[in-house]
Amino acid sequence: MARLFGTDGVRGVANVELTCEMAYRLGQAAAEFLGKAIVVGKDTRLSGDMLEAALVAGITSAGGTALMAGVIPTPGVALLVRKLAAAGGVVISASHNPPEYNGIKLFDAQGFKLPDAVEDQIEAFIATGGLEGRSAEARKHAGVPAAMPSGAELGVAVEVEGACDMYVSHCVSSIESQGLDFAGMRIALDTGHGASSLTSAEALRRLGADVVVINDDFDGTDINVQCGSTHLEPLRALMKESGADVGIAHDGDADRVMLMTPDGDVIDGDVIEAVCALDMKQRGCLTGNTAVSTVMCNLGFVHAMRDAGIDVVQTKVGDRYVLEEMREHGYSIGGEQSGHMILLEHNSTGDGLMTACQFLAAVKRSDKSVTEAAKVMTRFPQTLINVRVADKHAADSNDVVQAAVAAAQAALGDSGRVLLRPSGTEPVVRVMVEAACAADAERYAKAIAEVVEREL
Repeated sequence: MARLFGTDGVRGVANVELTCEMAYRLGQAAAEFLGKAIVVGKDTRLSGDMLEAALVAGITSAGGTALMAGVIPTPGVALLVRKLAAAGGVVISASHNPPEYNGIKLFDAQGFKLPDAVEDQIEAFIATGGLEGRSAEARKHAGVPAAMPSGAELGVAVEVEGACDMYVSHCVSSIESQGLDFAGMRIALDTGHGASSLTSAEALRRLGADVVVINDDFDGTDINVQCGSTHLEPLRALMKESGADVGIAHDGDADRVMLMTPDGDVIDGDVIEAVCALDMKQRGCLTGNTAVSTVMCNLGFVHAMRDAGIDVVQTKVGDRYVLEEMREHGYSIGGEQSGHMILLEHNSTGDGLMTACQFLAAVKRSDKSVTEAAKVMTRFPQTLINVRVADKHAADSNDVVQAAVAAAQAALGDSGRVLLRPSGTEPVVRVMVEAACAADAERYAKAIAEVVEREL
């Protein structure tokens, strides 16, 4: 049976793959495996209400209390879990996916995503029918009643007043505590018809910025549709029209962010992390003198950090692996090219608004423009080719493929990089080559891809 949890919770088309029954069981599991007080938040999808009702029914049927935060960014739920001393949190969101999708993400009492071992326990619990299945099995083997909670044992749902405001205040205070504000700064903001429509503009305005916002309304069917951090054309047009100093775009649940210069150039997660890491080093708060990224980060990021005397640790793709590395070694910053950034001084998960705020604070301290600050690294041209194969896991053991990779890497030397990676969802091997010039990146990538296609 396929694993229920992916790299970021349970996800699928709402009411088809991600059903109310599944949400109900996950609610029960949250109360059983995390504890009896669970913060529940959601993004703006139409299916959010439906899945929220089922999830809360599951929590309360297990005797838990659902602390209902309503529409709020994912990092807001992670924060509220700690502020309210809850046992865990659940977010109903499919992040950057289209509106028909939804997902359910779980956090522990510290606001961290769950480890694989706990997810495995939850999967086993759901596979055996949740509390109802456990009760029936107990009655069968013990010969005694093992009734479901009832009467005074049932849980309740409680609305959390001012949930978004608590999150906004947290982000604002993180900047004010540094003696900074954003007065005199004009910001173009695309909230992608998502959860940040209720938070990001408010926070930036409280910090003194002049904010011009688009896509901050929502009807449940427009989240992420040709807007937000995965579709930057509307933000680019707004930048040109408004004359803003910087552009900010979120995905549906605002756990990531992409930024933009006045000229319309994209500032992705690699550049954001480079700017923030350098600022943290200068302020003496870059723990271990290390920035964490993934194997897919641009080689320019690694070189920029090396030139600044900062070590880089690269993990597998996925913010959960970045976070695992950070927690194990106590590192303070980690991120992905996609705009997921984890700043453990401020939050326990990817936080688009916090990341944007800390980036702007770093720029302000540098006394540079956003455009100048973004020149901290020179991006290496990158070519990515997806090769459809019969066995995507055979590349590591195929001598001919490995010889082609080794030859290309030797030719590129320190000014290039070769990476082969099996897709997590398709029968595909991803061939990625970075080089000092685009022609070399494309030439070596094509050569390796031909070998992969022939051999696998």
